[in-house]
Amino acid sequence: MNKTFRLIVLGLFVAQSLVLYIVEGMLPVPFIAPGAKLGLANLITVIALYSLPRKRDVFLILLLRVVLSTAFGGGINAFFYSAAGAAFSLSSMIILQKTGKFSLIGVSTAGGIFHNLGQVLVASAVVQNIKILLYLPVLTVAGTGTGILIGLTAYFTLKHLQKLPLYQRLQEA
Repeated sequence: MNKTFRLIVLGLFVAQSLVLYIVEGMLPVPFIAPGAKLGLANLITVIALYSLPRKRDVFLILLLRVVLSTAFGGGINAFFYSAAGAAFSLSSMIILQKTGKFSLIGVSTAGGIFHNLGQVLVASAVVQNIKILLYLPVLTVAGTGTGILIGLTAYFTLKHLQKLPLYQRLQEA
């Protein structure tokens, strides 16, 4: 894919993920678990993971989203939480996708779970108390539910995107 087209695609993915991040911040969270979110911006990460041939492009999209979302509404702690969650999530999703043994929904679910793991590990380091890991089972349940929701949404979105000529162009190396 030529450089201009690639930059446009990456810019669109970053913009979409930022819009979903902002929209999610406006929604009341229906979870019992404090700190749990829907992870709407991760929808774009999953779609990019399954539609872009270069995994480094997915990493770049995620990095830009984390940096820009932190600049728009978070402090340095928010950056560390987001970066750790993103790194754990994307790493797990790439590994599981490469095995070929997991569905898109399974990969997305692992992303939700590992995102929470990364954030809890950072929280444990920040407060210097390992007991915060006791909260992990609650967040694992929340991450499983949101991962399934994001996975289902990504599945149906990709199913429709694959019908577009643009999708075929994305697949070109």
